[in-house]
Amino acid sequence: MNYETLAIVMRRLALEAGDVIMEIYNSDDFDVKVKSDSSPVTEADEAADALISAGLKAEFPDTLLVTEEQASTHDQQAQTFLIVDPLDGTKEFINRRGDFTVNIAFVENGTPTRGVVYAPAKNRMFFTQADGTSVEELGPFEKDKIGVLHDIQVSNPDNSALLVVASKSHRDQATDDYINKYAVKDMKSAGSSLKFCLIATGEADIYPRVGRTMEWDTAAGHAVLHGAGGKVVRFDDHTPLTYGKDGYANPFFIAYSPEVCLKQPT
Repeated sequence: MNYETLAIVMRRLALEAGDVIMEIYNSDDFDVKVKSDSSPVTEADEAADALISAGLKAEFPDTLLVTEEQASTHDQQAQTFLIVDPLDGTKEFINRRGDFTVNIAFVENGTPTRGVVYAPAKNRMFFTQADGTSVEELGPFEKDKIGVLHDIQVSNPDNSALLVVASKSHRDQATDDYINKYAVKDMKSAGSSLKFCLIATGEADIYPRVGRTMEWDTAAGHAVLHGAGGKVVRFDDHTPLTYGKDGYANPFFIAYSPEVCLKQPT
């Protein structure tokens, strides 16, 4: 894989998908359907998926592609592949809360090594460069020209006063019980893969996820966090979260700055 080309293509496709998504987001109304797993899907999910898939297949025809909105891609088995969630945070999109993202990632040998997370309604863009390090690009954004880049790095947290970020739409008692094991200075809620990016920039220290996610939900944010010095581990035994699992389903996990002293689940 040519990482330089990959970074350019993923960034461009994320911006193009963001434009499509925002056009629908800003319209008076849009269609919402329910998928077989009871999760919602909109015309924005489908339009962004078609655009990103076509672009990735054209540029990287020999690389396996897995995408949330194409069930036919979910039966493939590989350890190295591209993986896409064209609109992560569909519930945030439907409720016009802005915390939704475009996620595109490259997984190598079971680990997300390159990725882009673009939050078009928040005007925030995070991606890994060719060397694997992560940056935030400051808008306004141009598709064919990278703007001002800001190097990002995880925090050096104070374990007596941690900054926690948790899901906005999927918060539950089990999550709160685990968070209560820590000395928390502040807690914020965020939707979609933005939670990984808040840890990558040092705006938060830890994100525990005690709930269902799929690999396309997490891979891009995982790559960005990894490139900023962060880690993502399984909730149960704190071993690294790997990708290419059966059905692309994740176990519960914790994303964090490595200096956080992790607590064991009950």
